[in-house]
Amino acid sequence: MLNWDDPLAKPAPIESTPAPANTETQPAHPHVVEEAARAMQAEEQAEAMASMEPVNPDDKRVINGMTDINQLAPFKYPWAWEYFLNANKNHWTPLDINMAQDVHDYQHKLTLEERHVYENVLSYLTTSDILAMRNIGLAVMEKMSAPELQIYQARQVYEESLHTWTYQHCIETIGLDQGEIYNRYRVVPEINKKIQITNRRLASILRADIDLRDPDELQNFVMAYIFFAAIFEGCWFYNGFSPIFALQRRGLMKGTAEQLQYIMRDEVLHASFGIRVVKQIIQEENITLDKQVLREMWDESEAAEIGYASYILRDPILGYSQEDHVGQFRFIANRRARQLGIDEPFPGAEATLPWLDEQAHLRKEKNFFETRVTEYQTGGALKWD
Repeated sequence: MLNWDDPLAKPAPIESTPAPANTETQPAHPHVVEEAARAMQAEEQAEAMASMEPVNPDDKRVINGMTDINQLAPFKYPWAWEYFLNANKNHWTPLDINMAQDVHDYQHKLTLEERHVYENVLSYLTTSDILAMRNIGLAVMEKMSAPELQIYQARQVYEESLHTWTYQHCIETIGLDQGEIYNRYRVVPEINKKIQITNRRLASILRADIDLRDPDELQNFVMAYIFFAAIFEGCWFYNGFSPIFALQRRGLMKGTAEQLQYIMRDEVLHASFGIRVVKQIIQEENITLDKQVLREMWDESEAAEIGYASYILRDPILGYSQEDHVGQFRFIANRRARQLGIDEPFPGAEATLPWLDEQAHLRKEKNFFETRVTEYQTGGALKWD
């Protein structure tokens, strides 16, 4: 009989062997626990649908909702649908951008210090976007109980995959040692520190037995979401592209920088959406954030960013330094805090890279025959706030 899962596989012989006797009680496999949790959630939603009454959008909730997750409209969160529509306007692939000049720049123009910056920025970003993809796709999206939220997050998962492809395309095109670049996050303490902080936050909510009706679990979930939206994507990513943009401003590595511009546009939307969702959860679930826990999160993130900057910029490059990098982190952190409606973590911090926002807002005019990149509906059509 044809195997529909693998049409090329040879049919396996059918054997009937008695199950071995087992007198000891074995612990449930994690997959069994996870399936049981999913089954319970599905049963609860089925019970809610049993009345067959039309969905009232007022009954929808971000999490812990009991309305039909399969019914998109009427919207309760029309802004989430707008994020999805807006995200689709920034459509591109790394193959659209000419990297020939980057190869020449890397081989003949970059100094050793600039190569060090370029390689380590890519090394950090490659791992980080995979973590971002796993966070949204595996830890967050399934907990949303309104489909308009899930639909944008599904697009976000795709975009994180696209970003990972972009970094890989740059690494491969330049001719870097892939094994060495991809392993730096494991052997360079200053990069590893940021990854470990992120892994810890992800692991705390990537559990099959998590119950968001429990106040402690809910508080931890919200804090993890704040970390990923406001710090990981909103600060570390946003700030993480700036060393490459500094090279671009001097006419170097322009292909790589252009790809990061498109990624930056995605990340701005990711951070903004995540912050909007967090604020909605706080409102619906009547949550009061622990200021001390927030302070510790900002301090830990700042310390990791200082360590990272001290490594990638151990020798400053023309137009960019450790002080610039860390100062801009603090400035952007204050901006994310204001978006969240919480106290600024670094009062008085000023922008040390006043040109950075231009990279996201920049609208490029291009000759189609010089590059395959077109603006489609991008650039000025996108809303960034």
